[in-house]
Amino acid sequence: MAQSEHLIAPVDTVVSRMRALDAALPARDGIAVFNRVYLAVTEEVERRLDAGRFADPRAAATLDVRFAERYLAAVDTEADGRRPPACWRPLFQFRRHPGVRPLQFALAGINAHIGHDLALAVVDACRTLGCEPADLEDEFDRVGELLVSLEERIREDLMPGPDLLQIADPLTHLLGSWSLERARDATWSAARALWALRRFDDLAEEFTERLDAAVGLAGRMLLTPLPG
Repeated sequence: MAQSEHLIAPVDTVVSRMRALDAALPARDGIAVFNRVYLAVTEEVERRLDAGRFADPRAAATLDVRFAERYLAAVDTEADGRRPPACWRPLFQFRRHPGVRPLQFALAGINAHIGHDLALAVVDACRTLGCEPADLEDEFDRVGELLVSLEERIREDLMPGPDLLQIADPLTHLLGSWSLERARDATWSAARALWALRRFDDLAEEFTERLDAAVGLAGRMLLTPLPG
């Protein structure tokens, strides 16, 4: 069902929600680690919107908010004692595990949010704006570029120790198995497929469930507990 435009929250509303989570959660909590990363992304999008750096600010803001709402809905679902989407379950299950490192939490959250939520957010935004995915491709690419640059920064900030990981460290191998750029490319294809299937409810639901499960499996791999 299409979502009406008046239901779009302003970007500062979702930023406020993430800031509240940041203040409420213990710093080492896995959700808190991802939330700090995602808050930085959303604040940067808001700054760029205010600076007029998006060719279509309405489309960019809509995509950004619909995207954030997917993550916040997962947080609310888990807090209410219900089952969040499969892509988010590993992060909620392992959020306090002492053998999972902060970088793993951050990338597992990015995996869930990019690999699953972003594809659905593109469809949400298209319904809200009455447009096609191709009309949002520039905004999608700009947000994706920001995420890729941020991923590089968090890998540096959250890497254990002052130097680069040793080749023998199992985290080196684990992180080498996942790429945000590949995940972003796959997400764009998934969004286009979901849009094409929008009039076939059964197929769209099956596609979404399989996407959710596959992204959840990758997230579980990223959260493999490692020796300290």
